[in-house]
Amino acid sequence: MKVFLNIIYWFLIVIALIQFIPVNRVNKPVDAKADFVKIYNTPKNVTQILKKACYNCHSNETVYPDYAYVAPISWSIKHHVNEGREHLNLSEWGNINKDLKKDMLENSVHSVKGYTMPMPGYISKHPEANLTKAERTLVANYFEQILKTKNY
Repeated sequence: MKVFLNIIYWFLIVIALIQFIPVNRVNKPVDAKADFVKIYNTPKNVTQILKKACYNCHSNETVYPDYAYVAPISWSIKHHVNEGREHLNLSEWGNINKDLKKDMLENSVHSVKGYTMPMPGYISKHPEANLTKAERTLVANYFEQILKTKNY
């Protein structure tokens, strides 16, 4: 029993100490001229879907939940946000080259239609991001429309 209590004691000390490891949760300012929904004058219904299901990880408008301030959970969340922004950052759409935009739109169509985005782990904590089939179709069709116009 004494060994078990000693393990718990040191575990709690480590958990307390790792809270002092900083995680940068400051979002870069958003330039409206580079933002996806502004560039395309995206319809309100599509914008609402993108904001509730995509922008939290794929833009510079991340809203971190309370649990994102507790290590080691904060490290995992920040890693996922950084990774999401690497693959697609809707806040910086206007600064991305045309070939990458095309790839990002194509990948987004496949991800939305294939139910791989939003990620199931994200949906479990953010049920509002669980898109209906109709919402998925609307967003995928919108991305495909942009691809057809080649105005990306």
